[in-house]
Amino acid sequence: MTAPPRPVAEPETRVHVGQGEFEVTDRHDLVFSTILGSCVSACIRDPSLGIGGMNHFLLPAAPGSGADDRRYGVQAMELLVNALLAMGANRHRLEAKVFGGGRMSAGLVDIGSKNVTFVRQFLGDEGIPIVGESLGGLQARRIHYWPATGRAKQQLVADPGLAARERALAERASRVVEREPVGDLELF
Repeated sequence: MTAPPRPVAEPETRVHVGQGEFEVTDRHDLVFSTILGSCVSACIRDPSLGIGGMNHFLLPAAPGSGADDRRYGVQAMELLVNALLAMGANRHRLEAKVFGGGRMSAGLVDIGSKNVTFVRQFLGDEGIPIVGESLGGLQARRIHYWPATGRAKQQLVADPGLAARERALAERASRVVEREPVGDLELF
């Protein structure tokens, strides 16, 4: 007897989510990815509908008059949650996985810990449970997120140039409970 043929896996489409961006989808073939140093990404989904999204923000709040800038946590989080709700997600079923917030430079302001504090507070205030996280530490991360299933994969990045570029962007934008992450990590 011969074994039945294996199902052919759907090809995946990767979508990079850069600083100040967010993406939402109900497509099962999409994978969102980003690279984080002190920045934070929230991956939020409605598990019943398979609708999910990812954002990537630089700082918790805008200094001065930049309150509508998507690089800042308040705006980035509101846009992501509202886009999910507009696609039919139910606020009471939303769940989050959060990543980033590393301390990328010992001598400067710890932007990463401020981002971590902000994202935990925001999600707590909104009643969105955090079902997985890798926050803090001293290294950059590459994140892949499958919104339809909620699977997330993290790889620590050893490229010091990458961390330096993100730190420089965060420092430029900011002119006015940390845990050490595990290496490669998958959250289901």
